[in-house]
Amino acid sequence: MRLAATEQGTGFPVLLLHGFPELGYSWRHQLPALAAAGYRAIAPDMRGYGGSPGPERIEDYDVHHLSADVVELMDDLGLERAAVVGHDWGAVVAWHLALTRPDRVAGVCGMSVPFTPRASRRPTEIWRERFAGRFFYILHFQELGIADAELAADPARTMRGMLCGLTTGDGTALIGAEEELADPTMSGGDGRGVVERLPQPAELPAWLTQAELDHYVAEFTRTGFTGGVNWYRNFDRNWETTPELAGAHVTIPSLFVAGDRDPVLLMSPPGRQAEYLDDLRGQVLVPGAGHWVQQERPDEVNAALLAFLEAL
Repeated sequence: MRLAATEQGTGFPVLLLHGFPELGYSWRHQLPALAAAGYRAIAPDMRGYGGSPGPERIEDYDVHHLSADVVELMDDLGLERAAVVGHDWGAVVAWHLALTRPDRVAGVCGMSVPFTPRASRRPTEIWRERFAGRFFYILHFQELGIADAELAADPARTMRGMLCGLTTGDGTALIGAEEELADPTMSGGDGRGVVERLPQPAELPAWLTQAELDHYVAEFTRTGFTGGVNWYRNFDRNWETTPELAGAHVTIPSLFVAGDRDPVLLMSPPGRQAEYLDDLRGQVLVPGAGHWVQQERPDEVNAALLAFLEAL
């Protein structure tokens, strides 16, 4: 696996790992800021996204392969150690690297997805009980081919809904958050898929230009969404193949950053992670920001990142 990547700057390396449905392009505001501060910022298109290959086998998207991709990228670039920053699914990979390869990770920052200890049983079993009778997008993604086709049918509608519908907290029901916080028109098991549930705002938010949206649309029109969805299809496999991580702690310096209106925080409250992060340097909740925090509020995110990196 050889990942396509964009980099700027020289100095201590900082790897920026994106989530779903994103690209290395999602770090366009962090690359120049980190470079200007004296860091070598590197943002790959992760496995199955953008310019990076997308294997056909679902199991080739488990957390072991995703983490190995990052280590191999470091090897190819001659990097002994690096700080690793991950957003959304990229945060899952970053946390896993912090647990399994602390020799290669100088510090870890998770964005939007807090550190979550290994569950006591298969994740899909837990979610089927918790969201019985309600729509939950991760369970919807388990059905082979269904979500893939739905997302790819109109990439412009999909990306507009994804990027613009989860920026203010109104997307809580897409995540299937607690019943009292969920919009019943979004969370009900009424046969609709993901895209039909996403708001389609009349105007783009101030943080997203039409040209930026068009870039995402063009890339996902070319690649489709199956690669990214396959990451979700490995939740149980990731659990089954990591029994040694039960109760494991992250011992290296860590930081958590998220928008305080990010719907993911309703499903995974960040307060639970503190007892597993032995050197937690801070939890930054950006006021008024939603899920795409590093794109929505780059100044605040860059300031938090730089303060964390400077103290490593």
